Amino acid sequence: MAHHHTESDFNQTHEIPKAQTKAIWKTFGILVALTALEFVFAFFMDAGTARNAIFIILTLFKAFYIVAEFMHLKHETKALIWSVIIPLSLVVWLMVALLSEGSYYFESVTNYFN
Repeated sequence: MAHHHTESDFNQTHEIPKAQTKAIWKTFGILVALTALEFVFAFFMDAGTARNAIFIILTLFKAFYIVAEFMHLKHETKALIWSVIIPLSLVVWLMVALLSEGSYYFESVTNYFN
């Protein structure tokens, strides 16, 4: 098939509009700030449960922001947004439940054999 050129093909300047450039830099700044905050916690906070919880929370914020911006989920209908968020929250809940049950099982087994 032959490609037929239209008038819009010849008028494109191949430049990103200013509004999109501003949104890209805003997204970049937010992701850099969250990553810098993670580095601050990594270098200045003792290892432990609190630091791990902070990392998990910041990672979830970054993941939700990336999905909203780059996968355009924030521009979708509320029903679609909820159909993504609710199963994801159930998966996160399942992970937390399995980790807590797994640590209980590990403690009970090690205490049983000691």
